[in-house]
Amino acid sequence: MLNRTFIPFPILKTARLTLRQLAIHDEQEIFTLRSDNEINKYLDRKRTKTIDDARSFINKISENINKNDSVYWAITFSDKNILIGTICLFGLSDENDKCEIGYELLTNFQGQGIMSEALEKVIDYAFNTIKVQKIEAFFHRDNQNSIKLLEKFSFRDSNEADESHPDLVCYYLKN
Repeated sequence: MLNRTFIPFPILKTARLTLRQLAIHDEQEIFTLRSDNEINKYLDRKRTKTIDDARSFINKISENINKNDSVYWAITFSDKNILIGTICLFGLSDENDKCEIGYELLTNFQGQGIMSEALEKVIDYAFNTIKVQKIEAFFHRDNQNSIKLLEKFSFRDSNEADESHPDLVCYYLKN
């Protein structure tokens, strides 16, 4: 059985970063993340068109956390409380002791090792606190940055095609 208790919210810290709960004051950064063409080119999701869309998304995330269905962190620098990206664990399966991981980073913060730092902390949390035995990541086959990042942490290609989404690949990491 997984430890699916996300209240109080698990704040995670690294040398440079604080991973904190998403808040309504993050609406502008969420809008930017979810409407930016470069960030979204590999994601099959509806683009955020308004600040109200961003607020609705934040409220939906809060509901999922309150139900212990997922945990979704705002990535910030420890000395600034401004969201620069997000990372989440979702699709938690008690039957299979696994979850999915997802992440995104504002374009002007990419290539600085930020997501590596956040990913390392969240993998540790998933394995040692939630007690999952497997983490999966689904992403577009052309997203070379995600492939390199996941391989750095020993994720492996499952080599299983998804017939309904042929452009997606699945990488996984076992504890």
